[in-house]
Parts: sequence; C-alpha cells; structure tokens
Amino acid sequence: MTEFGDWIGRTEQASDHVAAASSQALLATLDRDPDAVGQGDPLPPLFHWLYCRELARGGELDVDGHKKRGAFLPPVPLERRMWAGGHIEFSGDLRIGDPIGRLSTVQSITPKEGRAGPLVFVTLEHRITSKVGEVIEEQHLVYLERPTEPLVLRASPAPEMQVDWSDQITPDVAMLFRFSALTFNAHRIHYDRDYARDVECYPDLVVHGPLTALLLADLAVRNADQDLATFSFHARRPLFVDRPVTLQGRGDSTGAALRALDDTGAVAMTAEATFA
Repeated sequence: MTEFGDWIGRTEQASDHVAAASSQALLATLDRDPDAVGQGDPLPPLFHWLYCRELARGGELDVDGHKKRGAFLPPVPLERRMWAGGHIEFSGDLRIGDPIGRLSTVQSITPKEGRAGPLVFVTLEHRITSKVGEVIEEQHLVYLERPTEPLVLRASPAPEMQVDWSDQITPDVAMLFRFSALTFNAHRIHYDRDYARDVECYPDLVVHGPLTALLLADLAVRNADQDLATFSFHARRPLFVDRPVTLQGRGDSTGAALRALDDTGAVAMTAEATFA
C-alpha cells in the first residue's frame, strides 16, 4: 500500500449553483413540504451533498457504480467501498441561489488489518464555500474485500439511553432511488437488488449512510430549533430497504447525541451535534 502515498494531497474542484429545485426535491423525498425552502433561504443541514457533485461519465464507472479509481482517489485493490462516517463544520450559511465551489483534498490513506481481512481507510476534506458561508467536511471512506458469504448480523440490542426525541421512518425503494438520483450516486447496492444480493452478499437494497445521517441531523434541528455548528456521524451496521428505522436523540442547549436503530433494535449509526 506504500505506493498510494502519491495520492495524499491530491485535489479536485467543482462549482455549482444552489438551485432551489434540488433542495425542494429532497424535501419531497423525505415526505416534507417542498415549498419550505426558497430563494435566499439557508440550506438545510447536510443538503450540501446535493451540489458540486462528482459528474463521472458513464464510461468512467466501475462495475459497482462508483467512479473508477486512480485519478483523484487511489487505486486501492479492494472491491468494496463504504462511506464510514464523517465530521462537518458549518460557518455562516450556504443559501438557496448562491454560487458555490468545492475543493476536495485527499488527507490520508491508512492500511489496516481487520478481523475479516485487509482494510484501507481514506480520509478526504471537502470545503464548500460561498460568499457568506462555508461547510468543511471530513469524509471517511473504507475499502475492504468483497465478501463471499451472505451477511449475517448478530443480535445486538442497543444500550439504554435517555431519549428526548424519537421518530420512525421506513425507507422504501422510491426514497432510495430518489436520493441516489439527487446525489448522483450510482452505487448499485442502493437500487440494483440482484447486484446487492448476489455480488455484495447483502440481504436486500442498502439504505445510504448519508441519508441516515441527514435524517439524524434533521431530527436534532427540528426538535431543538437551533442551527448546527458541527455534526459527526459513524456508521455501525447497514440498514435495509422496507425495514423500519428508529431515530432517537437526547439534547440540551449546547448539542445532541443521536442514533439510528435498525428493525432488530441494534444501533446502525451514532451521531453527535453541537448547536451554533
């Protein structure tokens, strides 16, 4: 893995316009009023994932739907790629109608040995800026070997937690399809059942980690009625289509602890938020 040192420090840039239609379409995807945001309004938390997307051409896609590696991202020789988590800082506001730019940088590439084989962690920094606001995101990707046996998740009841806010949502195929389209995410585990089951050995379509993170951030903002200063999340186990997801949070005036539980009551994602 030492040959990947040349990728540390590599950058990628993109520019965009914060169109109202994309944010309104995401609100509709979440079964919310699409007219809740309009020209000049602050972008809801994590909605920056709709903009400055990586516009890979069809011929640049690999068999899993991700862009082929070797340009910006290192050519890690492990088949499965997952978005494991991240940390986001919000400064000022990105607003509907603003022009914005993204500068992405490869910060680190760390090989490790896990219980199931080799892993490679890649950390990226994304800076999304407008004239009056900035989002700084640290994104954690993990690469690992593709499994050969169906996924078996152990029973793991969530530990007790004081809950101030709770909500439940059941992501269906339409929600996953819409979120993939809005974020220009062609990863086949989210829309191609045969691929998800037969190649990646999942029991069904996988709910996007960023979608779960966005739902947790939304839970905190709606209930605390405060803007976010920071938001961190960590994926613990996958969630699957047509299975209920329970969103829980505990908050005070400074921030919130959040988690998503799968249909068995196990923790699928944890998150922490601080308020501005």
